[in-house]
Formats: sequence, structure tokens, C-alpha cells
Amino acid sequence: MDIEILVEQFKNKDEKAFETLYNMYSKSMHGVIFNIVRNSDIAEEIMQDVFIKAWHKSDTYSSSKGRFFTWILNIARNAAIDKTRSKSFKKSRQNLDSDFFVDIIESGDSLNNKTDAIGISKFVGKLAEKCKEVIELLYFKGYTQTEASEALDMPIGTIKTRNRNCIKELRSLVLN
Repeated sequence: MDIEILVEQFKNKDEKAFETLYNMYSKSMHGVIFNIVRNSDIAEEIMQDVFIKAWHKSDTYSSSKGRFFTWILNIARNAAIDKTRSKSFKKSRQNLDSDFFVDIIESGDSLNNKTDAIGISKFVGKLAEKCKEVIELLYFKGYTQTEASEALDMPIGTIKTRNRNCIKELRSLVLN
């Protein structure tokens, strides 16, 4: 089925369209959310909340501003970042067991299979190293631009410019 028709049905509150879009995008969204919150149960909860929010706010989506997947993925990413900034999340992380840290060490490549359900890593892999670093931090690890600036020891303006240019380059790779 054509994605535009499916999204239009979703906007018209068609439950079958909701289910189809959920099945199409949930794995990718879960991977991105998981890379930010590092907890599968919380990622699952956030993902479901995001789809409910998208369902209720579907009238705000406009295809002229971008693809549906990008729209819902941005909602998911922002929800995951909001969760990590919440007091309850920070409090739950105070007494982490060592398994949490072992998992971080073992998964040195954050573009794992969960995140790569749509095949984006092959495109990111074609970018220059400076682009890979910025995209990895901002989109797959959930860093803010300020946090990425500190982590990479670069001015915030450089991060913003590099992000814009790298996303433009990534978009041209994906669309060609």
C-alpha cells in the first residue's frame, strides 16, 4: 500500500492504518529509543506512548514538511530524551547494577540491529567520520547539541552547522 494513503487513513483515525504503521516502524523506533534510555521496558513504554500521541496529534503532520517516519521518529527521540531528564528516571539510575555498564561496553557500535531496522547504518557508514560522530551522538545516543559540543570539544555553532550539513548529505544518499 502507498505510504501516503496509509498516512492519510491514519490521520482519519483508521485503526487498521494505525496497526500497519505500528508494525512498519515500531522496531526502528524501539531501537532509537533504547539507545537513549538503555532499558528495553522503558523503551517499549515510550514507543507505545509515542504512537498514541501521534494518533491524537495526527492532524499536525504535514507531508510538505517531511516524511511521516521522520515526524514520528522525532516525536520518539524527543520523548526518550524527556524521559532521561525526568527526576524519576534519574533516581532509578542511581543504583544501577553492573549489567547496565557491561551492555554499554559490549555494544561499542550504537548503530545496532535494533536501530538499523530501516537500513540507515549503511548510509551513515558512507559519510565522513566527522558526520558519523555528530549523527551518532545527536540521533542515536540522544545527546543535545550542547552535550555533543562538550563531548566532541567543538563550539556549539560548529555542531549545529555540521549537523545540518551532514543530514543534508545523508538525505541525498538515501534519496538517490
